[in-house]
Amino acid sequence: MALVTPLSQDENQEVRELAKFFNETLGFCPNSVLTMQIRPAIAKAFITLNMAVMENGGRVTAEQKRLIGYITSANTGCRYCEAHTILAAKRYGGSEERLNNIWQFRESELYTSAEKAAFEFALAASSVPNAVDNIIEAELKKYWDEGEIVEILGVISLFGYLNRWNDTMATTLETGAISAGKTYLTHNDWQVNKHQ
Repeated sequence: MALVTPLSQDENQEVRELAKFFNETLGFCPNSVLTMQIRPAIAKAFITLNMAVMENGGRVTAEQKRLIGYITSANTGCRYCEAHTILAAKRYGGSEERLNNIWQFRESELYTSAEKAAFEFALAASSVPNAVDNIIEAELKKYWDEGEIVEILGVISLFGYLNRWNDTMATTLETGAISAGKTYLTHNDWQVNKHQ
């Protein structure tokens, strides 16, 4: 059961307008945002940050950003964000094969060397304590420029916030996210758990 009950989508007009962004990404407004809008300034700031982080300013694609978010969320154990990011990766062109084999990225030919470097960076940067070292940094810089690294770390950091928010809040998972989790993540022991 959620720590705090989400408000209705119609509770705050400004938040509602900004939250239309999620209709493209997920097909619905997430309960996390509906909870944040209990303090509208938090919801508005979060949505604005989310839109800025997910904007594509370089070669990091929308699908890659969602896979980086997924890896970050899985590494920290947030089932809510795992389901959301895998759903969004699918909506942004992720193939069944790529989604089902994300944890085999090191050996798989489904992912480029650049993606593998970004995924290793996501794992290291989302670890506590932070595990980014000279080797991971050098590999990342072989494939991505500074602007793209800022985008990648922006995604990791955004999901660091969301992982803490949703895991602590026990945010209730929406039907579409549950379906995505069951489709793509159960072979990795994903369960709804406290997000019911």
